[in-house]
Amino acid sequence: MRLFTAALATESNTFSPIPTGRASFTPRSFGPGQAPEDATHYTAPCWVGRRRARQEGFTLIEGSTFATEPSGACAKKAYEEMRDTILAEIKAAMPLDGIIFGLHGAFVAEGYDDVEGDILEKARAIVGAKCVIGVELDPHCHLTKKRVSLADIIILYKEYPHIDFVPRAEELLTIVLKTIRGELKPVASLYDCRMVAFFPTTMEPTRSFVDRMTALEGKDGVLSVSLGHGFPHADVPEMGTRVLVYTDNRKKEGDALAKRLGQEIVGLRGKTSPKLLTIKQAIAAAATVDTKKGPVVIAEPADNAGGGSASDNTLWLQALLKNKIGNSAIGPLWDKQAVEFALLMGVGAKFPIRLGGKTSELSSKPVDCEVEVLGLARDGQQSFGDAMVPMGDMAALRVNGLVDVVCISQRTQALGLELFTLVGINPKKKALIVVKSAQHFHAAFGPIASKVLYSETQGPSTQRYETHPYKRVKRPIYPLDKDAGPGRLVV
Repeated sequence: MRLFTAALATESNTFSPIPTGRASFTPRSFGPGQAPEDATHYTAPCWVGRRRARQEGFTLIEGSTFATEPSGACAKKAYEEMRDTILAEIKAAMPLDGIIFGLHGAFVAEGYDDVEGDILEKARAIVGAKCVIGVELDPHCHLTKKRVSLADIIILYKEYPHIDFVPRAEELLTIVLKTIRGELKPVASLYDCRMVAFFPTTMEPTRSFVDRMTALEGKDGVLSVSLGHGFPHADVPEMGTRVLVYTDNRKKEGDALAKRLGQEIVGLRGKTSPKLLTIKQAIAAAATVDTKKGPVVIAEPADNAGGGSASDNTLWLQALLKNKIGNSAIGPLWDKQAVEFALLMGVGAKFPIRLGGKTSELSSKPVDCEVEVLGLARDGQQSFGDAMVPMGDMAALRVNGLVDVVCISQRTQALGLELFTLVGINPKKKALIVVKSAQHFHAAFGPIASKVLYSETQGPSTQRYETHPYKRVKRPIYPLDKDAGPGRLVV
């Protein structure tokens, strides 16, 4: 048995001011067979395939892997170069019994609304109808009719924060192998909920829904159930929340289940998101919390690099300084110049600097201030589930003697406690921490927090989706349109 694996992934925010080109992928690109031994989100199928090939004796041909942080739509030439590299590797690996792809699901390039559908279409043309193609996707994906029709099995992470990418890759490979052996015949049912929403699995009602969804698998011919949250920061026709069910050749039953679950999600419109507070409201709410057991952690999703934002917005820093809120911290602020200056000056140095506010008008104004260098780190990494995520060089700066700000040189969101501890800050001893993240921070920061709040500032990953200037999304869709209707089966 011969299987091929490769990865091509980013999350494209078409409203982001951050350009995406070929060089954007360079730090997280690996040639055939060179993917790291530690699994990451998009290399999990490669990592799982490598380990199980050794255990089970099938042949695995490892292709290239390409990934980068979320940002704007990718340049056409850059995408086509990476895609064609993988396609050439597939041709060279023929004959193949199966392919397992690590993709994201919300990759957009110039001229390509559905990058994943495009690469699946071209791969299918090479390998033919009998080759089994399995795909792992992030739930913040566009579950297009095209890609569902071209793949034999697609499995999404179930958790948000996405800590389950390895178990889902295991499931994917198991189903692919059984399909190749003729033990299963996966059949897809896809329900379009005509909505988009925020679905954190750390809280109700999403937690219970995911648990019920998971419990259905392995019974009555149900192979897999996935909730595609949708990625609301992309202006593409098939953006939105969808439910994907695979059964073992039981199309009628799969359709009924997808419809039932999809209508459950429709019934949760407006009920799955935590309350978004203004900065003023969040400061007032934090002041009422006893922080003896841990800090108040405030998420700033609008300036979340994980959604394609710059992570250099200064509104929260301005507010903490204005209100003289000490024993507080913010991270990460993407400011390579500030990191460079701090490295030049060294720990303990004090000097004036202009922080943040560099990328666009959505970043607000830069803050002119006095800083003290508290700590420095080279090539920092933070943990996220089974993966380690690079932050580049880092500097902890105490601003005007009040607020500790962690600046990083490689744009990413707040994920692990290492964001603070690597530069000498103990987050457990802070009274208030602002994290530039929408939900992934929760895996590490939730357990140490006395309270978690969500605060809306401004940025291209805002959770007020109706403020995006959509032009191409298929309408009606909730919450842009209150009369979006109940949804429908599309596959």
